[in-house]
Formats: sequence, C-alpha cells, structure tokens
Amino acid sequence: MRNFTEEEPRGLESAGRRPGSGWLVWAGHSHRLEWVCCLCPGSGPEQQWGTGCLRNWQSLPIYMGLTWTLWAPPQVLALCHIAVGQQMNLHWLHKIALMVILASTVVAMSAVAQLWEDEWEVLLISLQGTAPFLHVGALAAVTVLSWIVAGQFARTERTSSQVIILCTFFTVVFALYLVPLTISSPCIMEKKDLGPKPALIGHRGAPMLAPEHTLMSFRKALEQKLYGLQADITISLDGVPFLMHDATLRRTTNVEEEFPELARRPASMLNWTTLQRLNAGQWFLKTDPFWTASSLSPSDYREAQNQSICSLAELLELAKGNATLLLNLRDPPREHPYRSSFLNITLEAVLRSGFPQHQVLWLPNKQRTLVRKVAPGFQQTSGLKEAVTSLRRGHIQRLNLRYTQVSSQELRDYASWNLSVNLYTINAPWLFSLMWCAGVPSVTSDNSHTLSQVPSPLWIMPPDEYCLMWVTADLISFTLIVGIFVLQNYHLIRWRLGGIRSYNPEQIMLSAAVRRTSRDVSIMKEKLIFSEISDGVEVSDELSVCSDNSYDTYANSTTTPVGPRGGGSHAKTLTERSGR
Repeated sequence: MRNFTEEEPRGLESAGRRPGSGWLVWAGHSHRLEWVCCLCPGSGPEQQWGTGCLRNWQSLPIYMGLTWTLWAPPQVLALCHIAVGQQMNLHWLHKIALMVILASTVVAMSAVAQLWEDEWEVLLISLQGTAPFLHVGALAAVTVLSWIVAGQFARTERTSSQVIILCTFFTVVFALYLVPLTISSPCIMEKKDLGPKPALIGHRGAPMLAPEHTLMSFRKALEQKLYGLQADITISLDGVPFLMHDATLRRTTNVEEEFPELARRPASMLNWTTLQRLNAGQWFLKTDPFWTASSLSPSDYREAQNQSICSLAELLELAKGNATLLLNLRDPPREHPYRSSFLNITLEAVLRSGFPQHQVLWLPNKQRTLVRKVAPGFQQTSGLKEAVTSLRRGHIQRLNLRYTQVSSQELRDYASWNLSVNLYTINAPWLFSLMWCAGVPSVTSDNSHTLSQVPSPLWIMPPDEYCLMWVTADLISFTLIVGIFVLQNYHLIRWRLGGIRSYNPEQIMLSAAVRRTSRDVSIMKEKLIFSEISDGVEVSDELSVCSDNSYDTYANSTTTPVGPRGGGSHAKTLTERSGR
C-alpha cells in the first residue's frame, strides 16, 4: 500500500471545473490543476500544478464532447428511421466518420483509463450519490426504446428471431428493475440519523480566493471561521521554516524573473533573505488556477499582487486561538545543512510561539516518540490506513486519508475506537454531501467558501420512500412497455387483415404494415430498376399486380416507350418482363 503521509492531490474531484459547476464525468475531486498530476507524469516536482500540460490535455474531453455533439443528430435520426420503418442509406463519408469516431473514442478512453487508473474509485463513489436518479433515467430511456424494439419484433419474419428479441430485451429490462438491490448510498437514511456537518479545514488556506500558502490565503480562510488550516512546511538554507508545497519555486513565485539561475534549485536551498524578495501572488492572477481571479474585488486583487512567501512563525501568530493547524513537513534535500534537525527546528518554532498544543494536528510520521515527549498535547495524526490495534499502539488519535481509501463501515469502526478521520480533498458539494451522510468528522477543501454555505446534504431519502419510488417507477415502466408491445402487434394484425394496400417503396424491407412474399419483393425491385433505366416514359393504362395470397395489391401504371434512342421499341411492360 502506498504511504500517504501527506495530503497528496491525486484526484479529479472537480478537475477542470469552475466551483459549483455540474458534473458529467468531471464531478470528481480536487481542482483543475491537481488534475495535471494525473496527466503529466514526470514533469517535475511542480507537475501537479503545471498549467501548460493542463491546456494540452484539456483538448481530450473537449474533442470527445464536440465529436459526440456533432454526431448525435444523425444518431437520433437513425433511431427515428428505424422506429418508422424507413431504410437507412448512409453515405460512405458518414460510414468512415463513424468508424473514425469509434476508434478515436476507444483510444481516448484507453488512455484515460491508464492515466487515471486510481480514479475509477471516484466513479464508484459518484454512483453512490447519483445511482438512485440514474436508475429512474435509465427506466425512462429503456421504456422509450421499447417502441423501437417492439417495432422490430413486429417486422421480424422468423419466430425464432422474435423469441431472441423478446428474451434479450426483457432480460435487460428485468435486470434494470432489480438494479436498486445493488445500490448502497449513505444518503439513503432516516433524517434523524444524520450526523453533524463535517468540520472544514482550509487546504493551504483558501486557494480559490487567494494565492496558496500566503498570509492573504490564510486570512481569507479564517474569515470563513473554518475549523482548521492545512500547511506544508519546509526549511530555508539558513534554518527558517516557511510554507511551500512544491520542491521548487517556479510555480508559485516569480523566481524565473528575479533569479533565473535559481529557478530549478530546490526551494529549501535558498536563504530566507532571498526568498523574501520573491513575489508569491502574481502567478495566481496570471494563471488563474480556479477561474476565480476575475471575481476578486479591486482591493483583493491589489493585495494578491503583493503577496510574499509566508514563514511558519507568521502563520502561527495569525492562527493562534483562531483555528486548528494540520501541519505536514516536506523534507529538504540530503545535502541540506538542516536536514537532520529540520523536525526539531519546526517543533521548537511551534512550541516557542505559544500556539495551543491541543490545536496542532501533527502529521509527520518520523520520531513520534520524541514529539509525544516534547509536545504531549499534539494530536498525533497518521496518513496511513492501518489496523486499529496498530494505530492505538502508536497513540494515533486521528487519520488523514484520501476519501477513496475509507468506506462508511470503516468510518463507523474507527469512530467506535474513538479515532477521528479527516478526508481530503473535498471540493464538490455533492461529494461533501456524501461525506456528511457517511458521518465523516472533518474534510480538507480548497472550496471551503462554498462548502461552508451548504446548509444540508443535497439530498437525503428515507429507505421506505426510496423503496416506494423504486417499485412505482418499475411498475409504470413495465406497464408502458407491455402497452407498447400490444399496440405494435395490434397494428400488425390490423394491417395483415386490412385487405388491399399499396406499397411504399421506401418500406419494402422495413415496413411493419404487411409481410410480402419474396416474389412480390422481386417484382417491386424490378419495377424500381426498370423505371430508372427507361428513357422517356409516359403513362398509358394502369397495371395491377395482385399478390398470390390476396393480402395486398399493388397498383401503378405501365410504361410505353416514347421516342426510344437508337430506334425501335425495346421497352417491355412489367408484366412481360416478369413472365406473367
């Protein structure tokens, strides 16, 4: 199992989405730039926020969406043709285009499946919040499609084919009716059993409203009266702990403009004096990672432009008595002079600041015994999912896990052992609602300003009401499907016994009106071919061709040659050509 000792942004919770926007497939997790960590392997320590890579990969879902949007109308028309029994004559260009779309979609989905291998769990979680409603939508879709299936059933000549169509369709229908037996959603519960709203921890402050890990970001988070703040701590070359998530300064500062020669150097290999000269806010306004920069007020915009790197001491002073701190340490390189004493220096800085020990969630897994002795009030927090006995042995009080790592049952088990669980990174309201229904004590979020305004889960349904909705929808669907099949067969019987009818050439093979003998079909095909190749015809008298079974009659005019090319009359009547 991978060691999640820090809040790694690995998901696509709200990847590429504006806060609060709806989800098709992108209703997953985190924020648009964390998406890049899945898409850009090997692009460096700051790969999780590389906007260039993001723009390249954004074309994938855009391409797929535009492709299916362009070809949706022909697909709908094709279904309409089948429904009314019309022949479909696709142009060769359409056939090639459809094959290209199919192949490109398969390739794109394969690439996504490989790049986002871990994210299939997000899809399963999303179904917990949407499956009850997707089921109703699927029932509506299969009920509408039953008209086409019933029509195909009515047009089929062989009884064996009819049995196959009927059995296949109703197998799918009844399987769909029983799908709710497999649906398990934490929001299907009695309202009285709903627990308190999860506490919110600002991920690096309020990164949607201000540059991450800056004093402005933490102030914005405190204005929302959040439960806590999360911060990543590293140490400068001269031993000053400061806040920085990435290994280098390229993403969140203007180091490439101020000190180009230091741009690729690890952030911890610069002294504090140099670090203070860098601007840590302009990147936020330029790259606009959450599409929120335009919503800033003029004063906030100016403040964001002038942010600098924040030290640990500044954060401790700001948050003292106002919020809990979830602290994670990012080790400096091996050649760093303070690598071995980094933890001790950080620990001393926290204790020296007078920050209340009980408000510190200590995440580093190193030297826990020493930390417990020096700071017994710290809440020991683990990023590892382990057995309860192992956690109790290590005096762990809290767990900090990715939301895909823990189930509702495990949450209840941890709670029974007095272990609190914090889940990251929850940005979408629908996902926050699921966590609320599941009884999660706290979550880490970039979108805390939105989640703090969520008054209740987006939906909650008692089990009895859900069963009633499920059974009612199934009964309505089944009644409509049976009625559609009866209606289609009623027309078939009426058309069979209706006596004389005229053919529609476009419905020779697909019409549900009548069943014709192969000889009748051959005569009609010959008539159509002959009418195309004849040069100059005029209507003379009416030719009647009656089918041998007397079920239907075709009436049309014979053709008489008028001024044939090459001289002489070479046209024959349809009766003569057919040998009748």
